[in-house]
Amino acid sequence: MAKTYTPQFKERALRMMDDHRRTEETSEWGAATDVGHKLGVSPHTLRGWSKQARRDAGLEEGPTSADLEELKRLRREVKELKRANEILKTASAFFAAELDRPTTK
Repeated sequence: MAKTYTPQFKERALRMMDDHRRTEETSEWGAATDVGHKLGVSPHTLRGWSKQARRDAGLEEGPTSADLEELKRLRREVKELKRANEILKTASAFFAAELDRPTTK
């Protein structure tokens, strides 16, 4: 199961990466590796957070966090609507079959 980190932890980790890059004059990957080792976080995770932070700030192309949340919400809504449609189709088929049955009066 994926580990969930608080926004404060993520901000702190990104600040540490920025500080490390400035003081050590290293690459983003080098900073992610060093800081990740200290914090117990994968360097890949740190690079992902860094990339998303740049997108949110408008410094890099791609979907922002708000866009991703909206997409997740819409996908959930579509899934619910498809489920409701299937239920309605089944119900309408059931009632149509009931109407076609001959009555014995």
